Amino acid sequence: MKSFRLLCNDWCLEKFGALELHYQSDGASHLHIKHNMAPAGRGVVVVALSLLCLCRAIFSTEYFSTLTFFNSELHKHGCSSPSEWEEYAADCEASILQLEDPECEEGGNPPCESVFSLNAEKILSQAKVFIEQKRFPFPVENHNTNEELAIGYVLIGNALYDEAIKHFSLLLQGDPELVSAIYGRGIAYGKKSLQDIKNADLALYELSRVIALEPNRPEVYEQRAEILSPLGRISEALSDLSKAIQLQPSARLHRHRGTLLFISEDYVAAMEDFQQSLELKKNQPIAMLYKGLTYFHRGMLKEAIDTFKEALKLKSDFIDAYKSLGQAYRELGDFEAAMESFQKALLLNQNHIQSLQLRGMMLYHHGSLQEAIRNFKRCLQLEPYNEVCQYMKGLSHVAMGQFYEGIKAQTKVMLNDPLLGQKASSEYLKVKYLREYSRYLHSHLDIAVAEYNVDQDLPGNFKNHWAKNLPFLIEDYEEQPGLQPHIKDVLPQNFESYNADIQKLVCTADHLGALMQYNTSGFLPNRRIHRAMGLATVEVMQAMQRTWSNSKVRVNGKTRQMQWRDMFDIAVKWRRIADPDQPVLWLDQMPARSLSRGFNNHINLIRGQIINIRYLAYFSNILDFIKDRIRGYHRAYNPRGLLEVSQALDSVNKVEDLLPIMKQFNSKTRDGFTVNSKVPSLKDLKKEHDGFTITITGDRVGNMLFSVETQTTEERTQQYQSEIESLYKELTAKGKALMLSTELGDADAVCNLILSLVYYFCNLMPLSRGSSVVAYSVVMGALMASGKEVIGRIPPGKLVDFEAMTTPSPEDFSKTAKSWMKLKSLPVWYQSLPSVAESFPTTRTMIEVLNTDSTSHSGINEVTTRSLPTQCERRLEMAGEVKLKEDDLLINAVSDFVSVGRSILKEAENECCKGLSQEKVAETITSLFSLAAVGASFFTSLSVKNRSEAEELWKTAYRHAEVRDSTEDLLQLEVDWDSFLQRQDVEQQMTHRLLGQDSRAGSLTGEMAFTDARTGGTVNLAQYLGKGESLLLLETNQGLLDAQSVRVLVVSFDCKEGAQYWLQETGCKYDMLLDPQRKVYTAFGLGRSYAKVFKFDNMLKYGEYFTLSRQFPEMKSIYISDFYQLGGDFVLDEGGRVIYSHPSQGPLDRPEVAEILAGIAEGRCPSDP
Repeated sequence: MKSFRLLCNDWCLEKFGALELHYQSDGASHLHIKHNMAPAGRGVVVVALSLLCLCRAIFSTEYFSTLTFFNSELHKHGCSSPSEWEEYAADCEASILQLEDPECEEGGNPPCESVFSLNAEKILSQAKVFIEQKRFPFPVENHNTNEELAIGYVLIGNALYDEAIKHFSLLLQGDPELVSAIYGRGIAYGKKSLQDIKNADLALYELSRVIALEPNRPEVYEQRAEILSPLGRISEALSDLSKAIQLQPSARLHRHRGTLLFISEDYVAAMEDFQQSLELKKNQPIAMLYKGLTYFHRGMLKEAIDTFKEALKLKSDFIDAYKSLGQAYRELGDFEAAMESFQKALLLNQNHIQSLQLRGMMLYHHGSLQEAIRNFKRCLQLEPYNEVCQYMKGLSHVAMGQFYEGIKAQTKVMLNDPLLGQKASSEYLKVKYLREYSRYLHSHLDIAVAEYNVDQDLPGNFKNHWAKNLPFLIEDYEEQPGLQPHIKDVLPQNFESYNADIQKLVCTADHLGALMQYNTSGFLPNRRIHRAMGLATVEVMQAMQRTWSNSKVRVNGKTRQMQWRDMFDIAVKWRRIADPDQPVLWLDQMPARSLSRGFNNHINLIRGQIINIRYLAYFSNILDFIKDRIRGYHRAYNPRGLLEVSQALDSVNKVEDLLPIMKQFNSKTRDGFTVNSKVPSLKDLKKEHDGFTITITGDRVGNMLFSVETQTTEERTQQYQSEIESLYKELTAKGKALMLSTELGDADAVCNLILSLVYYFCNLMPLSRGSSVVAYSVVMGALMASGKEVIGRIPPGKLVDFEAMTTPSPEDFSKTAKSWMKLKSLPVWYQSLPSVAESFPTTRTMIEVLNTDSTSHSGINEVTTRSLPTQCERRLEMAGEVKLKEDDLLINAVSDFVSVGRSILKEAENECCKGLSQEKVAETITSLFSLAAVGASFFTSLSVKNRSEAEELWKTAYRHAEVRDSTEDLLQLEVDWDSFLQRQDVEQQMTHRLLGQDSRAGSLTGEMAFTDARTGGTVNLAQYLGKGESLLLLETNQGLLDAQSVRVLVVSFDCKEGAQYWLQETGCKYDMLLDPQRKVYTAFGLGRSYAKVFKFDNMLKYGEYFTLSRQFPEMKSIYISDFYQLGGDFVLDEGGRVIYSHPSQGPLDRPEVAEILAGIAEGRCPSDP
């Protein structure tokens, strides 16, 4: 008896299992035959039905002018270019000026004529077409008059505006109220106004006459709006468009009005218009793009991203949609997704300047300066006078220590003076400051940083103007010395050129700096800042320990005891050198005249309809604070009305809703109100200091200003510095005692003092920029000096400075900060790190170490910041340079893995709660595959290959409570992960719950038809049943199949093209049959399941494959089909009877070949797993 083997595969086998049909890897597989098997007593033909989806599967993740006269305004808002708009601006309805010559084809015969070669006969011919097709407005009953009118419109259509005006004027001499002629002349004047604005008034006059005569024609109002808009008369244009919509709504009118509302920053109303336009006409990529931009400008980034993706579904090669998608991801802080979107835009058009510019800027702010320069150079090749690219190129060069190239680029920006009446660009305003600061840095490149002071060296008025971003109008300013030829640029430094101790120091800095990264929308991870502030942290630690040991430090050319400002200055110098674009200056070192007036640190939280997403998590806290202050005010001054006020406040859930409440109960707040916070004094418990001021103004919801401001006056600065000075003295005393003590309470007291000191620093806001990261690096360094290591990351939504500002006391701030820091004892190897100050004493050496690329050593992935940052430490540990505690390593690795896994799961859960379609749910579930890459990083960080080896690690350390807790968190994540997928199987009615053992066929008929994947012809199963010969070779193992008379078939439910592509990619030589109706799947009860395909353990298994660098065949996105189809292994005898059955419980559930052949020999069907 002869048999077939039916190999029914799920989506993943095409990548993992089916690949091994051809490539004999050394891992066990269902067809990787390595066992000695006795020949069967009967011949067996094994038919392998590999039901492939032939797709890139999870590896390919799907992500990102209305009217021509709007272009200059729209570009300011990040909108599309003229050509891209014009491609979509026209609706399906015909334009009255659209000229078509039925006898003319571009490049055809006869050739198309130029508009300048039009003769009278041609004009008349086109006019007749206009009349026949009724394609000009306001026709009359007289045929001859209509012919004359049509001629005028033909002239407009051919851009002969002066001739058209003359023609219509002649007609109006005969009939002054001939509406069509008035309208035509108005259009012609309007077209001329694009070149000469003087014609705009004439156009408006004519169009207003038409409206007076024909008040119910929407196209006239629309035409007048087109003239009004470039004149800046937006409200009048909006009124005309609204009237036109009232008369006859259309997709075009709603889109045009939406664009004007967008320019007016009324994003809510604009979004509604774009939505209505899309409801009237769905296939409008540009309207969908602008709808997304309204979300983007309101800070609703996730909604913007979804909408940009919808635009790309309407037009897959929409460059501006990819560009906008990239910018949205960049604002979200997702560098990897943003890079992918910009890359797609540039694949469509490698010369797309805006994408090059935006990608370059993102790379700069990610700390990838060399890559940024390449983008700016390409941008300038295409557009030599692009100020943004020129400025950023100069900035990038200076940041890398390439001063000659940097200042050359800066000078080019300076020479691009704005025209008379033209507003200067922000780059033009900043470039003179940058050039002067660049010259200063260059002249001090090789001087020890401890020997000079930037705040004292730079002129006071220069610092004042730079910090306030004022025009460079400084009286009697003496320029910095030009570049000195003997001072050479900074040269590239290879990581391997540093000795092992310095490499260890750099790796440690990278890790510490990454702990300071905000996990909040609006903050892009910056590897250069990470390293700079990590080095600052270690230097603060070392300086504090020297101080507590009664050693002196070198500051400003003097050797003395370190003061509190010196401690912060360590972080300030690193922050300055990491990004020279931002003036990080002490505000109390400004000129006395400026200091007396005060410096305002102003943050807009809501401006109009624009929400500052960085601070979104604090809106609720600030709202509660305002409510308490309002209640306190009425308790003191209006006790009778307190109850009514409190009840009204209880109904307020958004800051925007406070305005009408305040106006209702206090007429003085008609234009808005302010609320001041207070900061308690630790030095004098009876006193309070001024905190920040909350301002809410506006005349209505949607047109309001909600801001927070701190005013750094001289008096306020002295109050806060007195608090800081007092705390620093106590900290120094406690620190010195701590060096001689082993009491736990002493360390806790030092920790509280450090956090209290930083609490006042953040509330003071003493720096023009960078106060937050400077403060946190000092916190981490001082804590390390006290013997405590920060291992926790800043929670999502939390900002160090705002946390301090919105917390009522230093004690509360200390408690909150410690809860996320997860302080542990400092490993002893930190004490052996080289001195940062001695290793990098000059600006040159500081820039060199920031330029050094150690990504291949630090484990911090070039593309994503979610990788576990421990590979560098592991590498050095194996080299004998660093000995990390294995328990700490395990806890950190598991905690990071669980944190990222939770984030991935939470995002999927949130999406699936939105009532999505089954297709959208499937897309969301697919995103869970990203856990596989995280799992690979997890295994790599522990130097293990798979889950079993990882489990052995935590079993040996399970006695420790922290190891136990982190491991249980991981196991709970697995439970929650699998439960979520099981719920989705139920809710989406996945078919594996409907098909099962009871529904499985005991045989297949020979008449069952398929399509041959190679030929496209129709075949049936009978052609394979009963054939005993061995058809194909399975490399060296085919002899084992020959002994069983095995014949292998592969079956796919996908299309012929996809199947053929898969065959080509894998090199598979077996016959492949196509079963698009899935008759075989149904016959064997093989359903679809999210839970079985994407369960947690499978994701870790795929992570193992990534760790082993397994290569999988790639599939084109057009062949993507079904990830969730389950498969199995089945053997048929020559009559089609099933003699062996193994329905897989997931993509990795495959029987050994020995088991299959044993089943064949016995002619039995094992029970289900």
